[in-house]
Amino acid sequence: MSNPRDVAVLVGSLRKESLNLKLAKALAALAPPNLKLDIVEIGQLSHYNQDDDANPPSEWVAFRDRIRRADAVLFVTPEYNRSVPGVLKNAIDVGSRPYGESAWDGKPGGVISASPGNIGGFGANHHLRQSLVFLNIPVLQQPEAYISGVDKLFDEQGGIANESTRGFLSKYLTTFASWIDRNAAR
Repeated sequence: MSNPRDVAVLVGSLRKESLNLKLAKALAALAPPNLKLDIVEIGQLSHYNQDDDANPPSEWVAFRDRIRRADAVLFVTPEYNRSVPGVLKNAIDVGSRPYGESAWDGKPGGVISASPGNIGGFGANHHLRQSLVFLNIPVLQQPEAYISGVDKLFDEQGGIANESTRGFLSKYLTTFASWIDRNAAR
């Protein structure tokens, strides 16, 4: 088997006990052998300011380089006020600039939203997709992944306790791997 595809995973929550971070770690454990999911920290990124484009902070440069090296990106996010958390939007902005030099351009992507609520972050999922279209990130359309009841999802080891949800997420990752193969720059 060739090297697994490198997937940069961006988690939209900074909380130490973040349910979305737990989900991202569980996804990494569920990933098929042809995917390597790597959580990329975004909390250290200072707020995007165009005035800094000529002399960007070192954390911006490192983040952009990491995204460019990835074969694909996977966004795992909660919903804040029917949208994505500000920290995730900031990471997207940092990676997209300076204008014309976006690290996201053409990078295959996926979106998984998760919430303790019943609609599983539907608003955040769709709002994020609007930004990703502009950034030229071909996003996996099916299956859609809105994970509700995420606060009750994990076993004591941090794995997915519910067999049905574990099966769905495994299918999502397998489909995502095929999506990456079809859309990755050669």
